[in-house]
Amino acid sequence: MPFVRIDALSADGDRLHALGRAVHDALVETLGIPPDDHFQVLVGHGGTNSTLRYGNYLGVQRDHGIVYVAITMRSGRTPAQKQALYRRIAELAHAYAGTEPRNVFVTVTENEWADWSLGHGVAQYLDAAGC
Repeated sequence: MPFVRIDALSADGDRLHALGRAVHDALVETLGIPPDDHFQVLVGHGGTNSTLRYGNYLGVQRDHGIVYVAITMRSGRTPAQKQALYRRIAELAHAYAGTEPRNVFVTVTENEWADWSLGHGVAQYLDAAGC
């Protein structure tokens, strides 16, 4: 059950949709996320009322095509699975949205079963596990 937030500079609806599709397809392909497990917040920043800041940290030459992808998901994926996910997101963001892979910045935050309520104020994962 990943929750994804994508923030992109100068992104219209079509580009945001393409980026969302890229991240979702990468999650399905690399981590086996169910195709209907699709929870995303997509935000475009125009530079007037909102913007994104970036630098060239670790020698990566980012520019106005920057895309931040924040993924919150249950813990338990291996470093190799995460590396495959990052690589596939960058590949698909380039293929679907024309985003240069150097501009794809991904973070993963992990949590536990008790950290999710999918509606109705219920911790569904805890209830399903009988906890």
